[in-house]
Amino acid sequence: MKIAVVGATGLVGGEILKVLEERNFPVTELIPVASERSVGKQVEFKGKPYTVVSFEDAIAAKPAIAIFSAGGSTSLALAPKFAEAGIVVVDNSSAWRMDPTKKLVVPEVNADVLTAEDKIIANPNCSTIQMVVALKPLHDRYKIKRVVVSTYQSVTGTGKAAVDQLFAERNGDNESTKVYPHPIDLNVLPHIDVFLDNGYTKEEMKMVNETKKIMGDESIQVTATTVRIPTIGGHSEAVNVEFENDFELSDVVTILTNAEGVVVQDDPKNKVYPMPLTAHGKDDVFVGRIRRDESQHNTLNMWIVADNLRKGAATNAVQIAEYLLKNSLVESDPVIA
Repeated sequence: MKIAVVGATGLVGGEILKVLEERNFPVTELIPVASERSVGKQVEFKGKPYTVVSFEDAIAAKPAIAIFSAGGSTSLALAPKFAEAGIVVVDNSSAWRMDPTKKLVVPEVNADVLTAEDKIIANPNCSTIQMVVALKPLHDRYKIKRVVVSTYQSVTGTGKAAVDQLFAERNGDNESTKVYPHPIDLNVLPHIDVFLDNGYTKEEMKMVNETKKIMGDESIQVTATTVRIPTIGGHSEAVNVEFENDFELSDVVTILTNAEGVVVQDDPKNKVYPMPLTAHGKDDVFVGRIRRDESQHNTLNMWIVADNLRKGAATNAVQIAEYLLKNSLVESDPVIA
C-alpha cells in the first residue's frame, strides 16, 4: 500500500514512521510530505532515506492513505484536496474532530463506525484516546454517569520546541525561546491550549466533547482539568468514574485485564503502578491505582498512563489505517506477480 505521511519531519510524523515500521504495515511506497521549507530534506524509513515532497506531488502520487500530522490549519486547507483525489486521510489535528460529518475514531472503542465512504477520519486528542480505551469496557458493563479527570501531560504534547525549553531551563538557560508563558522545569502549569469564556481551556473541552462523541453517548457527563508537567514519555490521568450500577473491584480488574489495548499495572504493595517513564515507547494504555471512591456510591478511581506520541497520536492513526485495510475499506495496491 502506498502511504503518505504529511508532517513527516515533525515529532509525531517521525513517530508515525517508526510505528509503521515496527508494526510491519505493508508499505509498498512511502511518500513523506512537509511544508515548502522542508521539501528536499530526507527522512529515514526501514533504514532507507526518503526525500520529502510537496503536497501537490503527494496528491499526484495517489497514495491510498495519507496520515496527517501537520496542524489544524494545514489539515483544513489540504485534507479535502487529498480526499477529492480519492485518498483516505487520517488526521491527527483537532480540525475535523467535532465535525458532525466526520468520524472520530479510537479503534478499540468505535472502529465499527467506519465505512468505505469515510475519506477524512479524525484522530482524537491524545488525552481523550487513552482515557476512553480504559472507560469503554467499563461503560459497556456498568454504564458511566460522570467522569472527573485531571491530567498530568508531557511537554512532548506541545512539540519539539517545548522539549527544548524544558532542557534549556534544566541546564540553566532561561533566555531561550519560550513556548510556555512560565518556566516549565520544576513547575506545573494548569494551562494547556487557550482559555475559553467558560474558564476552561480548549484542551479540557476537547476531553469533554470528544469523549461523548467517541463513546456514542451524550448522557456521559465529563469535567476536566488539564495540566502540563515537566516530563517526557507520556501523559498521566487521575480518573474518577461514577457508574449507574455498582461493581466489584475484582470484576473491574478482570474487565480491564481482558480489554484490548489495556495493560493493568496495579500492585501497590510492591510499588507497581503506571508511570510515563515505563510507558514511554509503548503502544498500550496502562491502568493502575484501581480503587473504590469511598466518598460516593458506584464510583471508581483509576490512574491511566500512555505514551502520548504513540497511542495518543501515531499508533492510533496507524491502527485506523490497519483497520481500513483489514476490512477492505480502502483500496490497496495491486499485487504484481
